[in-house]
Parts: sequence; structure tokens; C-alpha cells
Amino acid sequence: MDQNDIVTDPLLHSVLTAAERTRQECLQITHLLEQHKATPGTAPRDVQVELSEHQKQLFSNLSQMRSLHRDALYEVRKTKAETTERRHEIDALHLQLQNLYYEQRHLIGEIEACRSYDHKYQQLPLISMEEFLAQFPEHTSDDESELMTARINHEYEERQKLEDQRQALLKKKQALIAENNRRKADLESLDQDLEKFIIAAQPIQKTLEKEY
Repeated sequence: MDQNDIVTDPLLHSVLTAAERTRQECLQITHLLEQHKATPGTAPRDVQVELSEHQKQLFSNLSQMRSLHRDALYEVRKTKAETTERRHEIDALHLQLQNLYYEQRHLIGEIEACRSYDHKYQQLPLISMEEFLAQFPEHTSDDESELMTARINHEYEERQKLEDQRQALLKKKQALIAENNRRKADLESLDQDLEKFIIAAQPIQKTLEKEY
């Protein structure tokens, strides 16, 4: 795989290009020295001139490569700092996501607990849905919650009416009991008066019996 396929950053590409030019200059200098079997100080005049030109170009390439390398290091440090910052943001978002997940599971558990809870209203002897809607057709378009609330309110009103009737009958019963007790007391008083009258009339009865 070619290095251009691996490195995609333009700045790093320029560093690699400058490094390749520098390498080529080094190879040309080495080739000239090997070709003439000499060192830079013992080579012929024309070769030394050519070597000097290559050295100037080499130094220029090295200077450019150092500058590009410095810029690349700066960009790498900048990218690392940005990556660290983004990683912290991702970690924070991941933590928030985990918290939301746990909260979701808690809410699902609470919803299931509410659905399975044995509510008292479910034990109320409510009239059937069909009978209720037949009596109150204005609730036909209500949703399930509204309909249940209306049925419970209806049951409450009916029980309130029955309670009022019970209280009225209880008061009537208490009044009848009081009246009955009063009449019973009157009868007892009348019995006592009658008994006293009979006792008081006994001498008169005996006198009458003697005369006849």
C-alpha cells in the first residue's frame, strides 16, 4: 500500500514530499561521489560545483522539511487537544445516555407496577360500559381515562343519592320510634289510671251489690 493511501492529511503529505526531495538530493550526492570515486574535498572542480549546488538544494530542502515538520507537530498537538476535548464531550454524553437509560428502566418499572396495582376503583360495582353510554351518550367520544372517571363520578353520585335516602329513612325511623315510645308511654299511663279507677270504684260496687 502506497504511503499516499495511508496519509491523507495535506500537511503530512507536504512533509513526506519534502522528505522525499531531500532523500533524492542525498542519493544524487552519494551517486556523484561514488561515480568519481572521491570525497567532497578531492572531487574534480566541476563535480565539486555540482556537489555544491546539490548541497545548497539539500540544505534548502532540510530547512523546508524542518519548518513543515514543526508545523505538522503543532497540528498534531492541536488535533490531540481537540480529540481529548471531544472525547470528554463524548464521555459526558455517554454518561448522560446511561443515566437516561437507567431512568427509562425505572420509569418502565413504575409504569408496570402501576398497571399491575390492584386499584380499589377496579373493585367498584360499576354499571356496564354499554349501560353507562346508553344513559350518557355525551361520553361516547371520551378516551378510556375520561370514561372511567365519568363512570366513577356517576357511581359516586348514585351512592350519594342512596346515602341521602338512607339518612332520610333513618330520620323517619327514629321519628316513628319516638312516636311509638310516646304512645306506649300514654298507654301505660292509661293502664295505670284505669287500674286506679277500678280500685277506687270497688267500694261503690260493693255498696251497689248490697242494695240489690
